[in-house]
Amino acid sequence: MIHFFGDAANKVFAVQTTKEINTEDIAKLSWLFGNQPKIHMASIDAFFVGPRASMITPWSTNATEITQNMGISDILRIEEFVSVTEGFQDFDPMLFQKFKALDQEVFTIAIQPEPIKPIDNIAEYNAEQGLALSEEEIEYLENLSERLGRK
Repeated sequence: MIHFFGDAANKVFAVQTTKEINTEDIAKLSWLFGNQPKIHMASIDAFFVGPRASMITPWSTNATEITQNMGISDILRIEEFVSVTEGFQDFDPMLFQKFKALDQEVFTIAIQPEPIKPIDNIAEYNAEQGLALSEEEIEYLENLSERLGRK
């Protein structure tokens, strides 16, 4: 479940938990976020820029650890989302994305992994895919493949 704190016109903190948070923990989280109130809505319809669902930020890891030290349990992830206009494009699309709304699926990753691709010749694959593996790395991988008895 996702809980929102902050001000939808400026910045929102999305807190993913395994269960509902009690009043005492809401007060602690509000304090942690600079006295930002809990937003009592399941979704916020506005444009935001924030981290991709698949990119847990170092900030999130630190914030989650801080909440554990504060005695708040059951928090899985915390991320920060900044309010932007519809046409806003000044962000790194490799790390962040623009959201049309923040909802209960903001951290859901709906990507199916590709099947495992066995590689017969790592040196050839390195050249084809532009992996920039050194000769030492290729030799290491070839030796490892031989030792494990698999591609």
